[in-house]
Amino acid sequence: MSNTTKSVQESHAPKSICFGCGPANGKGLRIRSFPDPDGNGLVCEWKPEPHHEAFPGMLSGGIVGTLLDCHSNWTAAMHLKEARGQDEPPCTVTAEFHVRLLRPTPSGVGVSMKSEILDAEGDKVRVRATLTAGGKDTATCEGTFVAVREGHPAYHRWQ
Repeated sequence: MSNTTKSVQESHAPKSICFGCGPANGKGLRIRSFPDPDGNGLVCEWKPEPHHEAFPGMLSGGIVGTLLDCHSNWTAAMHLKEARGQDEPPCTVTAEFHVRLLRPTPSGVGVSMKSEILDAEGDKVRVRATLTAGGKDTATCEGTFVAVREGHPAYHRWQ
């Protein structure tokens, strides 16, 4: 996507300081997710920098997990927004997620992520996401993400 097109994060949580997806965190990863024109989830492209490496030429597994977690969380939030016919997505948090590292992720190339909704019930959404680098899938994630209500510490954190 173009740098002039607003991501879901920039559109709905411009003041967020989340390390993975917060537009307002100058030291964060600042992923930018967009609706997938071919699916029921989101897509994202991101460029690693040398300080994201576990060792020369390879992305840290912790960074891989953060990328997949944030991208998947936004997939759930946007799904609930659309399913409920709301103008803004509810604030969602990660209830659980499982990352499978398939192979080392090279850091010298851009990575892309693609997510899809597996199922949803009430405030819970299950999401699957894949991270690809250099034309190969390097990691996958499945997780459950939950919309939070007033009184939860994360409620209104995107505003």
